[in-house]
Amino acid sequence: MEYMKGPASSSQGNILCCECGVPIPPNPANMCVACLRTQVDISEGIPKQVSVHFCKQCERYLQPPGTWIQCALESRELLTLCLKKLKASLSKVRLIDAGFIWTEPHSKRLKLKLTIQKEVMNGAILQQVFVVDYVVQSQMCDDCHRVEAKDFWKAVVQVRQKVVHKKTFYYLEQIILKHRLHQNTLRVKEIHDGLDFYYASKQHAQKMVEFLQCTVPCRSKASQRLISHDIHSNTYNYKSTFSVEIVPICKDNVVCLSPKLAQSLGNMGQICVCIRVTSAIHLIDPDTLQIAEVDGNTYWRHPFHSLFHPKQLEEFIVMDVDLVRDRKQGAGAGVRSNKHTLAEVWVQKTSELNTSQQYHCRTHLGHLLNPGDLVQGFDLANCNLNDEFINKMNPHHVPDVVLIKKSYDRTRRQRRRNWKLKELDREKEGQDTDDERQYQDFLEDLEEDEVLRKNVNIYKNANIPVESDTDEEGAPRISLAEMLEDLHISHDATGGEGAEMLTE
Repeated sequence: MEYMKGPASSSQGNILCCECGVPIPPNPANMCVACLRTQVDISEGIPKQVSVHFCKQCERYLQPPGTWIQCALESRELLTLCLKKLKASLSKVRLIDAGFIWTEPHSKRLKLKLTIQKEVMNGAILQQVFVVDYVVQSQMCDDCHRVEAKDFWKAVVQVRQKVVHKKTFYYLEQIILKHRLHQNTLRVKEIHDGLDFYYASKQHAQKMVEFLQCTVPCRSKASQRLISHDIHSNTYNYKSTFSVEIVPICKDNVVCLSPKLAQSLGNMGQICVCIRVTSAIHLIDPDTLQIAEVDGNTYWRHPFHSLFHPKQLEEFIVMDVDLVRDRKQGAGAGVRSNKHTLAEVWVQKTSELNTSQQYHCRTHLGHLLNPGDLVQGFDLANCNLNDEFINKMNPHHVPDVVLIKKSYDRTRRQRRRNWKLKELDREKEGQDTDDERQYQDFLEDLEEDEVLRKNVNIYKNANIPVESDTDEEGAPRISLAEMLEDLHISHDATGGEGAEMLTE
């Protein structure tokens, strides 16, 4: 038998509950847990149903007094927001645990399970678990309210280009659509010489200006106008205006460079053709095939202008073509184009076929032209040019004709075009009768220029049957590999609201 040292251990005695008489271990209240709970409710004063405001447009919750925050369901951020609703009433108890009880995502209810403790009669600590029901109420936030109003804006980006043809704007529209830069705009308004983009915040407008500066050669300036001033909180309300001016040069323009600029570009000729406008102006010298790029900063330091109006394009018929091979480059010459072929051609105006008048010129279109082809160009021999640089040139260095592009049957091309482009949803002041012709010009440029259409999303047109990539007269066409499938979601499959939600 083991010997125990010290006093013998005795079991603790029970007492009777002062309310119901049930034997219980001693406690400061002398009551069983059941009777204590009937006497004292430690969750008293804590609301069991609370409302939470939620904006359906931007899917944010209101954190009083005026902050809207993004929270996922059953996230830590949403739990914090819900507990702040009970902060005042929870100050008298100790919060032990809190967690969400699962509810249907569309039930407009959030359920929070709370565990609290509180000291009650004579220092007894009571713990209780209960559920708080949060009712999610819809309320449109101020930002979304301004977007829906469509007439409230804090910043506007005014994009302008002082030219007659809108080719650069059509290209810019496709770039904006591809990169989804139009999503934050309140509205887009088209006026006769540009576009206005309206925004609810200055930051979105600045982002658009930065995008434009990387996409097209341009310059910008900003200004702001004071709308109101609260002297008590020292807050100011401004409306900002960003003015973006795109260089006034479009594709297929004939330009005359200053001697200094032509020399800095590799001693190229002063008279050049603009073959495309992307983030820079791409020029080619039709006399030597020399190419150069002029960015926005260079252009504004050495500005030059188009010599001709697009409507001054004349149609010529090619009488004879002689390819120029192994032409020696001059000292300090720049890069020559590999995609063009230099040729000497004799052409005659289609309006002067009853005469013997013919013109001789060099052109960069030698890879496209054959005797009998129609080609569009500008007649420099019989026009009155008013340009400071060309007036100072040696007349022997000025060509008689500058050919721009080969001419195809437009009606036939339009009928066989099995692709389409998307457009910005914009307000128009007035539809110009010339807009449709300019838009068709832009579509033809996309077909003819592979580099230009790399930055454009082109969609299949299911209404036009698929044919070969070239037709009988050799007009360039876009291959099926370069086209995207246009997404169409039927209303029958998902219902009206579902289809609308997916297509937005």
